[in-house]
Amino acid sequence: MLASADSELGAKLSRRQDINDGTARPRQAKVFNPYTEFKEFSRRQIKDMEQMFRLYDSGKDGYIDLMELKLMMEKLGAPQTHLGLKNMIKEVDEDFDGKLSFREEITAYFKAAAGELEEDSGLMTLAKLSEIDVSTEGVKGAKNFFEAKVQALSSASKFEAEIKAEQDERKREEEEKKHRRAAFRELKSAFSQ
Repeated sequence: MLASADSELGAKLSRRQDINDGTARPRQAKVFNPYTEFKEFSRRQIKDMEQMFRLYDSGKDGYIDLMELKLMMEKLGAPQTHLGLKNMIKEVDEDFDGKLSFREEITAYFKAAAGELEEDSGLMTLAKLSEIDVSTEGVKGAKNFFEAKVQALSSASKFEAEIKAEQDERKREEEEKKHRRAAFRELKSAFSQ
């Protein structure tokens, strides 16, 4: 039994060394929940990041590759060189596949918010461009943004407020459904007489 434990430990240490040397890829966790892993962001922010990710994931494969990132940066008004794009991916590419997964994109925003990115890096530019811009959103967009920001800062728990809003929305939809059913029954009874 001791020999099998030694060989298992040896195999794990050997694999870890291969990962550190860059000759093997680390295994990714099967389940990724951005809401529990990145508690620094609100549910709304994560949903906005996911929407942006899906917008630029033109291959619909769950990754933003080099060309999709190039197009993304051009549309955001901050085109990057080929080398700059590769460096952007390399900064947050955890699985060394040369493309960005949704988790890696959120990691880029997290690093930008934590001040871990260089000011002139492409990822910092991406994070800044993804924030609200009054010139493109207009005053109404800025007003909504700042109202949401104040609400998030003033609430004890940002998730509680968002979950409450989602529950209120579901209740409103259920009420609407009940009213539609009642109106349908009334209309049905008028035709069946």
